[in-house]
Amino acid sequence: MAKKNKKKKTAGDYLLTLGLLIALGVFAFAGWKLYGIYMDYKQAKDEYKKLEDMAVQPNPNGVRPGEDGAPADEPPIVVDFAALQAENPDVVGWLYVEALGISYPVVQGTDNEYYLHMTYQKTYNFAGTIFIDHENSRDFQDLNTIVYGHNMKDGSMFGILKRFVTENAYATSPYFWMLTPEKNYKYEIFSAYTAQINSLTYTLYSKPGQEFTAYLKQMKANSEIETSAEPKKFDKIMTLSTCTGNSATRFVVQGIQMD
Repeated sequence: MAKKNKKKKTAGDYLLTLGLLIALGVFAFAGWKLYGIYMDYKQAKDEYKKLEDMAVQPNPNGVRPGEDGAPADEPPIVVDFAALQAENPDVVGWLYVEALGISYPVVQGTDNEYYLHMTYQKTYNFAGTIFIDHENSRDFQDLNTIVYGHNMKDGSMFGILKRFVTENAYATSPYFWMLTPEKNYKYEIFSAYTAQINSLTYTLYSKPGQEFTAYLKQMKANSEIETSAEPKKFDKIMTLSTCTGNSATRFVVQGIQMD
């Protein structure tokens, strides 16, 4: 019986095998990266859920969006700041956006970098913590307080903030709250739009005057949605800011602090 000739591998065969091994390696690496991203998201969501469960309760005197009656003078939630301060003394408030259910602690660092990727409990995570500009006052009495949060793909943090434009969330409720240990501040939204990162939007003002009045008019004009609120020269405002996926722009929602 004649022996079968063993096929000799060519250079092309080796190259094909090498290509397959490289493709498998790339696939495995991509899977590992996706798993890491998923675990980052889960870790952050679990941490903030625990904080909310620990420190936040529904306010029986607050009115929620969609309920009958006039807008409440009290927020929909109450916050235990003593418990939050025991976890992190950098806490300055708790942000609650009525239309979207955004509900997170807010901190202030010594710069605008630390909390970009550091959670409330100071563990490294891409989600970071929502924080106010390090040059702002902790008492929210500046003319323009800027609040930064990530646009997370799973909708956490400020990931759904753009719904004020894309889904008309403003019609659900035009208000958001900044609760603090001393006082609860209610804001009425007057503008929502995409801003350039080097635009006037991020200007901090030391006192009211013609320049600040002009600024308020420009911010109102920037809005991509129709709003009924009209900012005036002695108003204090808050600017909620998040990334857009474009390094040159940010999406912002601005509200007037109500008396």
